[in-house]
Amino acid sequence: MNAATPSAITSAPSEQLKIVIVGHVDHGKSTFVGRLFHDTGSLPEGKLEQLQKIAERRGVPFEWANLMDALQSERDQNITIDTAQIWFQTKKRQYVIIDAPGHKEFLKNMITGAANAEAALLLIDANEGIQEQSRRHGYLLNLLGIRQIAVLVNKMDLQEYSQARFEQIERDYRAFLKTIGVEPKLFIPIAAKHGDNIASLSKNMPWWQGLTVLAALDQFKVTDLPDNQPLRFPIQDVYRFDERRILAGRVEAGAIKVGDKILFNPSNKVSTVKSIERWNAPSQDFANAGESIGITLTEQIFVERGALATLESSPPYALNRFKARLFWLGRAPFKKGKTYKLKLATQEAECEIDSIDKIIDASTLETISRDGDQSFVGRHEVAELTLRTKRPIAFDTHSEIVATGRFVIVDGFEVAGGGIVADDNYPKRTADSLHKSGNIYWSHGKVTAHQRALRNGHSGYVVWLTGLSGSGKSTIATELERELFNIGKHSYVLDGDNVRHGLGSDLGFSPEDRKENIRRVGEMAKLFADAGIICITAFISPYRADRDLVRKILAGSQSQFIEVFINAPIDICEQRDPKGLYAKARANEIKEFTGVSAPYEAPSKPEIELHTDKLTVAESVACVMEYLNVQDEGSQISI
Repeated sequence: MNAATPSAITSAPSEQLKIVIVGHVDHGKSTFVGRLFHDTGSLPEGKLEQLQKIAERRGVPFEWANLMDALQSERDQNITIDTAQIWFQTKKRQYVIIDAPGHKEFLKNMITGAANAEAALLLIDANEGIQEQSRRHGYLLNLLGIRQIAVLVNKMDLQEYSQARFEQIERDYRAFLKTIGVEPKLFIPIAAKHGDNIASLSKNMPWWQGLTVLAALDQFKVTDLPDNQPLRFPIQDVYRFDERRILAGRVEAGAIKVGDKILFNPSNKVSTVKSIERWNAPSQDFANAGESIGITLTEQIFVERGALATLESSPPYALNRFKARLFWLGRAPFKKGKTYKLKLATQEAECEIDSIDKIIDASTLETISRDGDQSFVGRHEVAELTLRTKRPIAFDTHSEIVATGRFVIVDGFEVAGGGIVADDNYPKRTADSLHKSGNIYWSHGKVTAHQRALRNGHSGYVVWLTGLSGSGKSTIATELERELFNIGKHSYVLDGDNVRHGLGSDLGFSPEDRKENIRRVGEMAKLFADAGIICITAFISPYRADRDLVRKILAGSQSQFIEVFINAPIDICEQRDPKGLYAKARANEIKEFTGVSAPYEAPSKPEIELHTDKLTVAESVACVMEYLNVQDEGSQISI
């Protein structure tokens, strides 16, 4: 046996590296780890001899995989295991294996646990060669951001230690990894069963003069704790001791100290750190990334599990939709229109697919089209998509802060997928945006509304077109704008879809988000009208209260609010269906669609009502023009 002498490792080094060991089923993960523990002197005393005697009594050969199975069995039965059994060490550092072998669905364990790994060993059977799972593992390691990878070509003894076979597998797998942007540190030929090239170079492969596995591991670098990043402290739980409420969690990034003013996201509640609590450890006034602590606050605000504590100066994004790259493992597909549970840090929120941009087969890297049906993501597929949550959640992009930039998706009671938050143009709050000032006043210029009206030849108005999708709002709005432009009037259309691309890009279509979208548009329209422009808006704006809110926003200004009800029966709107939305809504592909699965509240007293099932576009525009002319006649200004 090629084995390291256990006594050669005299004291436990302080440096630690987390690794994940992956490979296709039966490619030798358990055998490799069992041998690794033995060759580093990391096995519990007497464990190897015990299992060898058991195998001898049963008349079967001893297998290194049996060693890991035995340890896993003890672990499953909650029997205490010495740290040496889940950790191993070299002279340089300690290593901990994330999700040690024994689990059958290792892909799922990678999603839930291996995201914390800093390096990976990927095993490929020299006899079987590269398998689909080998390619999936490579893609998933890349997705999780693990860049330190060594590929171990195992079971070289079954190929008579052939250098040509090793080089063929290395050449083919390197070519695949290159297509996904992965550059492995090195490939090593091994025979885990016999210990070849694990702790010492193998006499069976004199052609290999490269590193052993242990030497390769010692060349990996330990990732520095993210102390220099912004503070990210997810609240795991809240405990009560006497009169104190202790908020417990792990500092995932940055540092925290007594006196820091802390913002709890996404609720925007603020308080100051009064003390930092530790369990069975000396008291200190600060804590760094990687520490599990509790904090108390000077002001007892209500905070619960799932809140993300940050400094006011560096808040995260707090939105209800974000772009992601996701790897799906569930037996049932990840479907549009179905609600799932999203877990990000300690937050949990209901979520669903907003849109799917691209689906990729993780083993072939080919884009999957399904004849245009992009309504679901299948098992072992990767998707680039947009997720929408029922309520805002706090997050960072994976490229900014890893711990708060990855998530898992739960389907029922099972983790069915996971991924990372992709980069996008998310609106990010600043420290100043979290504070409301009492010293903000409306600025009045030296040009009055009447002077603007005399110069422009008309007053400023907000002509608010409301009605069902397909009723004719956008068509009438654009024709009205052109008619006004042709006669020299200043006008502009705020279209619903256009606003959703920018000002409302962070909003969904829940009642709450629709209310906020209309509020924002109302404020913008007020500014347009205050500048003396005839601002024409084309929004479904289905809720009466939201339109009344806009009327109130404009009530204190010199501009006037003109509500125009574009009244068309729903069957006529469905016949028109210019965007094909009704058909999708009837097929349950669009949730909360006005007129189908969400209500429309018609105006009770609109200034203008246009029955577009009876009036032509020209007739409808003429009605609005006539109304505007009458309004300005009272101001001695003629449209």
